[in-house]
Amino acid sequence: MKKQKSKNQKQKSIATPRLKWQTGEYARFQDFHFWMPYQFLLLCKLMNTTPKDVLLNFMDTLDCGSWKREEKGNKERQLLIDYFIECDYGKDFYTEEDRRKMFEEMNAVGIVWPQNAKMKLIDLHSKWRDKYHTYWFKKWFRKIRRKT
Repeated sequence: MKKQKSKNQKQKSIATPRLKWQTGEYARFQDFHFWMPYQFLLLCKLMNTTPKDVLLNFMDTLDCGSWKREEKGNKERQLLIDYFIECDYGKDFYTEEDRRKMFEEMNAVGIVWPQNAKMKLIDLHSKWRDKYHTYWFKKWFRKIRRKT
């Protein structure tokens, strides 16, 4: 019989960084406090959606993951990838082709989620995915010979 983790143990294991640089500005769990542009707030109110929902949807779609994948279409995902690349994020380190390849590889991992599978397979897949993400990150990070 598997030992159940307490709520404190679960929170601690979730907050523990997988990679040593995942602290401070790059910590996985963060609270943000910043001014919302007024026009953005007006648009959100008119559309009856919260700024939080817009920002979370942006991140969930751009990460090409499995979470709520059915709700987000490929068109939305591709538009966000194009936007991200057009903003020149990472251009000092990677070519546009490299950046598109990164998204393509992330998307491939998101596609293979074992939909409607038994818990044992979902757990196995999740462990594999976590290890693959670490491999994927290090592969791209080391491509330009940076140090952590």
